[in-house]
Amino acid sequence: MAEKFLSEVLGTMILILLGDGVVAGVLLAKTKANMTTGVGGSNGWIVITFAWAFAVFSGIAVAGQFSGAHINPAVSLAVFLDSAVNGGKFGVDSLLVYWAGQFVGAMIGAFLVFLHYYPHWVETEDKGLKLAVFCTAPAIRNPLWNLVSEIVGTFALVFIGFSLAGGAPAIGGALAWAFLVLVIGLSLGPTTGYAINPARDLGPRIMHAILPIPGKGGSDWEYAWIPVVGPLVGGALGWVAFNYLITNYVAKILG
Repeated sequence: MAEKFLSEVLGTMILILLGDGVVAGVLLAKTKANMTTGVGGSNGWIVITFAWAFAVFSGIAVAGQFSGAHINPAVSLAVFLDSAVNGGKFGVDSLLVYWAGQFVGAMIGAFLVFLHYYPHWVETEDKGLKLAVFCTAPAIRNPLWNLVSEIVGTFALVFIGFSLAGGAPAIGGALAWAFLVLVIGLSLGPTTGYAINPARDLGPRIMHAILPIPGKGGSDWEYAWIPVVGPLVGGALGWVAFNYLITNYVAKILG
């Protein structure tokens, strides 16, 4: 179990290092990819969504052979539900170990982003941009609909992801998941920033709160529950839809 914990730590660390790293590159002042002054121009969202997709690819490449590379508590919850219903071995103890590894890895990854872009924090005046490097925020703040967006995005992640893999716990190939995250980011991400991963949002948000970032503002704890609860609910619903719709009905009809 220690191997799986460390694997999830490292996989999630890479996910956040590269994912939050691209956001920092696009948003922080005086980087070469800054959306207003650097070579990134005004295509920041395209840059971010593509890099996040391959951050997922990289995290899975690191952790896949050791833990299955969930690198997302919502995915681990879906695997747990599948195991409980279909007689698997992924129990509560495994779920808690994976969750712990994912949150620890996310915090380490955020710390590395802080170090890598250290000179740029003081050059960036906008407190909101500094927070956006670490965690998500809605385009229009409406708790109910922001929650719905996170539920729908993570539903798509788990439902399609499990369909790609043919069911848990055999998680699909890294490249397939990367393209899945890319299309979710482009299609569903603009409302809330598509956290679709509680560790991805909460771990770095905690680091934003405790790190000595020059000129930072608050960590928006009022919103913080949405990118945690929404993905967990969406992940569970995605698994339910896959297990009871695809596995029990569509597969039988086509069979």
